[in-house]
Amino acid sequence: MRYAIILLLTSMVANAQTIVPKDAKLEKLWSEGEFTEGPAYGPDHCVYFSDIGNRIMRFDPKSGKTTEYRKPSGRANGLIFDHKGRLIAAEGANTGGKRRISITDADGTIRTLADKWMGKRFNSPNDLTIDRKNRIYFSDPRYVGNEPREIKTESVYRIDPNGKVTQIITDVQKPNGIILAPEMNILYLADNHGKGNRYLLAYPLKDDGTVGKKKILHDFAPDRGIDGMTIDIKGNIYATAGQGKAGGVYIFTPAGKKIGFIPTPETPSNCVFGGADRRMLYITAGRCLYRIHLTIDGFAVYWPK
Repeated sequence: MRYAIILLLTSMVANAQTIVPKDAKLEKLWSEGEFTEGPAYGPDHCVYFSDIGNRIMRFDPKSGKTTEYRKPSGRANGLIFDHKGRLIAAEGANTGGKRRISITDADGTIRTLADKWMGKRFNSPNDLTIDRKNRIYFSDPRYVGNEPREIKTESVYRIDPNGKVTQIITDVQKPNGIILAPEMNILYLADNHGKGNRYLLAYPLKDDGTVGKKKILHDFAPDRGIDGMTIDIKGNIYATAGQGKAGGVYIFTPAGKKIGFIPTPETPSNCVFGGADRRMLYITAGRCLYRIHLTIDGFAVYWPK
């Protein structure tokens, strides 16, 4: 089923092209989830996404079918594929939650990359991104789950290829969506506290994987802040935020200027680029998975051939 959408365009020019065509249509692909999240574009050109009810789903664009890929998922939320096409998952808290970063090997074996920092269990890994050195960056807030917290801060961590875990960001309230600029020199982070900060933040990323002083690019208050994000080859940020009429994908320049908005029928949670031409934006929202074709290529460190 296709939903015609009204596109709110304000200076949406990228190389003399509009990012969202005026005749663009948002297509609903699947609607049987409990709460969809964390889409990732896989080596088989399928889209993998979390159904927070404790499973990972797989949408095949060729057949149009959505099937279960993994159940239970350890309460997986954010997903991403690494340089070898292996699925990395941020598994959260709550009943059945593993509170870890896991990897699924080519043979289907699921193993833990990290579940502790300085001997203490993570709060609830939420979202993640990866750089060209195969270092994983992930957010660790606590939104749900009654498990005792062992780490007082809600922070951002880096996992090095040798397994070392380093806490790199602590000056936030509830870190959520996270993405790297194509040049690997900026780390964008959502600080999304329902009763506090609702910021889009930018941190300079140093060669050693540490960050510099943060900059607030946008404040969503008093509306709902950012959940998940993705990025295109020009460094424009696609952030899922808001609710009701204000709910959708907000498009920002690297400097934080809003240049577009794609409204969604349900509260949006995350998005990712996919498709053979890299221009299909997949969006998780409410119980559903949607997509819309744009005019600019998405960026990812790993892109299937």
